[in-house]
Amino acid sequence: MAWTRGFGDATVGGSPVTADTLFQAASISKPITALAVLKLVQDGRLRLDTDVDGHLVSWHIPPAAGSTAVTVRGLLNHSAGLTVHGFAGYPAGQPVPTLAQVLAGIHPANSPPIRVGQPPGTAWRYSGGGYTVLQQLLIDVTGEAFPVHMDRAVLGPLAMTKSTFAQPLPVERVAEAATPYDFDGKPVEGGPHIYPEMAAAGLWSTPSDLARVIMAFQRAWTGGRDEVLSPDMVKTMLTPGPGGFGLGFGIDGSGKGGGREPCFFHSGLNAGFSCVMAGCMGGSQDGAVIMTNGSAGTVAHGLLRAIAEEYDWPAFRPLERRLGLADPARYARLAGRYRLPDFEIAVIADGNRLYGLVGSDQVEMFPLAGTDEFFLTVDVSTVAFRIPAAGPATALMLRTANTDQTGPRADLPAAP
Repeated sequence: MAWTRGFGDATVGGSPVTADTLFQAASISKPITALAVLKLVQDGRLRLDTDVDGHLVSWHIPPAAGSTAVTVRGLLNHSAGLTVHGFAGYPAGQPVPTLAQVLAGIHPANSPPIRVGQPPGTAWRYSGGGYTVLQQLLIDVTGEAFPVHMDRAVLGPLAMTKSTFAQPLPVERVAEAATPYDFDGKPVEGGPHIYPEMAAAGLWSTPSDLARVIMAFQRAWTGGRDEVLSPDMVKTMLTPGPGGFGLGFGIDGSGKGGGREPCFFHSGLNAGFSCVMAGCMGGSQDGAVIMTNGSAGTVAHGLLRAIAEEYDWPAFRPLERRLGLADPARYARLAGRYRLPDFEIAVIADGNRLYGLVGSDQVEMFPLAGTDEFFLTVDVSTVAFRIPAAGPATALMLRTANTDQTGPRADLPAAP
């Protein structure tokens, strides 16, 4: 590990961020969970391409007409067709559902039931719901509580001594954690949200601990010792599938790698926390982990792009785009709510600026010169709208590095 450093304060007016400060890793929980699942595959206790429902005991995936089997591989690489994109967590003082209630989408769960929303294996569809099913799978197969198994199978062997999947964070460790802040720079009311969806969003960690995962992969890639997975299993995990996703990580991230040795990545966004980790398997074996206690992902992703540019990585470097002219009159026609398959985007027009809001995550959308599209600066996504000759836009198209999604406008009056 080249260096580790903290910047700013863990809480305004409080102690500074250090290398040991805990942050919520958010969706980076998913590839760490994938390590435990693949360890069971490696040990012969699971198979990648058999029906996962045969291993579930406490809960079963509701059948969908005409659908084929949901497999472990499909859940890991988001091609199983399951619903529920992500989770909002539960503020302090509110009832927290059990895992069974989350899976079924019943009170006090604040997310819909997890179901097969499209035929498995037909298309890439990011699903935190799929990783919540994997959480139940690990419990049923091992007979252990999820945080206990993750500590024994992954965190302990990789010497991730600061990390835990315990939700909420144990009282004796609260002082180690950074305070989460929202988009307005205000502390998240009540402190960190609680995520019973531990496999999808529940990991507490540090950049140093997550860097140990990157280094373990890099050792295994060259035939060395990985404390959890064999070299062959690491290569299986980092082989891109639908949407450019491997079995837990996105692969390359920018399309610029072009070689046989992949770069891999995952980002995360919880209430008041944003982070990203990335590593490359080339001769330099570079990697970086950035964790922040703020809702805006611009800082973490911007730092990753700056690092990739400075050190000449094959992936994750800045994508240059030409800024077009703002059109406030057009922006007013675009403002509204759009319902995509697993989440809703609110488009907000504010004079000559346009914003997209997903949950509490707000990002500015910039006009792309020479097109009718908009681009983001937090990632490589672009946004387009379906606009009739007169009146408001009727649909939004979100184009990401992995897939395209279209959502109709959700706030238009019903046709007479």
